Amino acid sequence: MARSKVRLSWIVNDSTRRATLKKRRKGLLKKVQELSILCGVDACAVVYAQNEHQPQMWPSPPETARIMTRFKNSSQIERTRKMIDQDSFLHQRVVKLMEQLRRLQSENKEIRITKLLCEGLLGRDFDDLSIDDASALTWMAEAKLRMVYEKREEDSKRQAMPPPQSQAAAPLAATATGTQQTPPAPPPPTGWSNPVNHGQQAVEAVQQPNWFTDVIVNWSQQDSDNLLVDPNPTWSATLFH
Repeated sequence: MARSKVRLSWIVNDSTRRATLKKRRKGLLKKVQELSILCGVDACAVVYAQNEHQPQMWPSPPETARIMTRFKNSSQIERTRKMIDQDSFLHQRVVKLMEQLRRLQSENKEIRITKLLCEGLLGRDFDDLSIDDASALTWMAEAKLRMVYEKREEDSKRQAMPPPQSQAAAPLAATATGTQQTPPAPPPPTGWSNPVNHGQQAVEAVQQPNWFTDVIVNWSQQDSDNLLVDPNPTWSATLFH
């Protein structure tokens, strides 16, 4: 279960405040020790509390005095380069929250003006609008119209572009680049206007009567009747006479 966020405010109850001080001070000194050991840096912590004559510190008092002396002997730029006090922290926090507030106000105003614009398209009367809202509504309407005009110009330019290169120029381009492409398919036979109906037209052509086939059959039957064997052949006697 997630822990609830602690409210950073003065603890009124004395016993609760002393218990919180004891627990959090112990954790703070432990974190300073871990930082010094893990990163190999000189670190110390000194915590003063009410009703206590001696502060608690880490590490020992002589080591803490040495680190504090080294810090005081450093230059002013090195000491204040990454230093932050309570006033600086609160100032940075206020600036950050103010920037967040301005961003949220701008987003809310944009949503409200968009809603007014939609209501105006549905026939709402804007006589009760303030000057700021009317100015913002006019600006948004002009921005929306500008977007529509730009979109229309893009579509017009796209439609005015030349069509892609035809298939007849594809073999020439392939020859120029040195690549080989499959030649285009031959045109359909005469009378087949729609290539999608080629199969249907072929079936209809087969089903229609073929006059040429009928003529050949009739001619063959007539020749077979004329070529019957003569019972009294004379050509053989003439040949061997």
